[in-house]
Amino acid sequence: MEEYVFTSESVSEGHPDKVCDQISDSLVDLYLEHDPLSHVAIETLATTDTVIIAGEVRSTYAAKNEEIESLIRNVVKEIGYDQEGFDYRTFRFFNFTHAQSPDIAMGVDSSASKDEGAGDQGMMFGYATNELPGSEFMPAPLYLSHKILKNLAEARHAGKIPNILPDSKSQITIKYVNGKPTKTEAVVVSTQHTDNISAVEVKEIIKPYVLEALPDGWMCSDNNFLVNPTGRFVIGGPNGDTGVTGRKIIVDTYGGAAPHGGGAFSGKDPTKVDRSAAYMARYLAKNVVAAGLADQCEIQLSYAIGVAKPLSFYVYTNNTAKVEEKEIAKVLCDLVDMTPHGIRTRLQLNKPIYRKTASYGHFGRKPENDGHFSWEKTDLVSELRSYFKI
Repeated sequence: MEEYVFTSESVSEGHPDKVCDQISDSLVDLYLEHDPLSHVAIETLATTDTVIIAGEVRSTYAAKNEEIESLIRNVVKEIGYDQEGFDYRTFRFFNFTHAQSPDIAMGVDSSASKDEGAGDQGMMFGYATNELPGSEFMPAPLYLSHKILKNLAEARHAGKIPNILPDSKSQITIKYVNGKPTKTEAVVVSTQHTDNISAVEVKEIIKPYVLEALPDGWMCSDNNFLVNPTGRFVIGGPNGDTGVTGRKIIVDTYGGAAPHGGGAFSGKDPTKVDRSAAYMARYLAKNVVAAGLADQCEIQLSYAIGVAKPLSFYVYTNNTAKVEEKEIAKVLCDLVDMTPHGIRTRLQLNKPIYRKTASYGHFGRKPENDGHFSWEKTDLVSELRSYFKI
């Protein structure tokens, strides 16, 4: 279609599901910090005055329950929960983690170390697009939805908006013309707030942070700028809605603009290809677009548990490629080892780098010198351009 609209949403670090993602990933970081070869798969449930963790761990580091509880309470404190119904100091904590199944461990370890098998079967996707300059090659609706909530969170942590509380969601509908985003058709923000301000006041408080997130001239009409449409959002967080790890996978990835594989990311160490291969797919797609080989790139990888090499590798550019897709696939396979061990080595994933990924998206972030978001690097660009003589 020449003209169409597309919508994506984001949720804040204080959303109940994101609280759980951050707790799970903070525990992944704990084990990887002490033993980079740790195998971790931890789920979290958070509800009124309660946090429960369960899952499997195999590590040389034996974290004590007191250390785990202290870490989790600190995560909840940093998010900002000291409310009635969910307070970092007083919530009940239950730990049901246990040793990893030997059957799963056998699948991962069954081959020689250089051919270490995948930790599970499944398919993983990566995506990149150049539709919005400055968006780190992410789809505009999701990138801007994240940006609104990051702006609000930064202001809240800085004490600039004391009446705004941690739990919030944003949603943006964008009009596209000839494949390019042009403006917002609608903006929806629901944010938890204190009981002493009205819906009108909430809208006025957050509007500057929404405008700051959007390109100049992109703001929709005031009638389509909807803030707390129900009129009130005082009871929020895990007290208002139970949270579970892994329920915001579209928020974590591409906002629905590209497919998602079968598994969530948070709570899993990088031997789980649900996570690591999705990071590799994004890395490859981003480098393809950054190199100018295509305006969009979608990549799929698939694996079988215990088998090192991917079963399939697929490149799709939605008719935007400047070169043959099969040639792009060939050179990527030549440049990068896509076995689980190769992925972890290339992207340096056996580090405690995961809690930051658990809010505001795993992709579209800037790579950091300490290893955070290594899959966002564009260090294949020169090799790709050289190969295709661009």
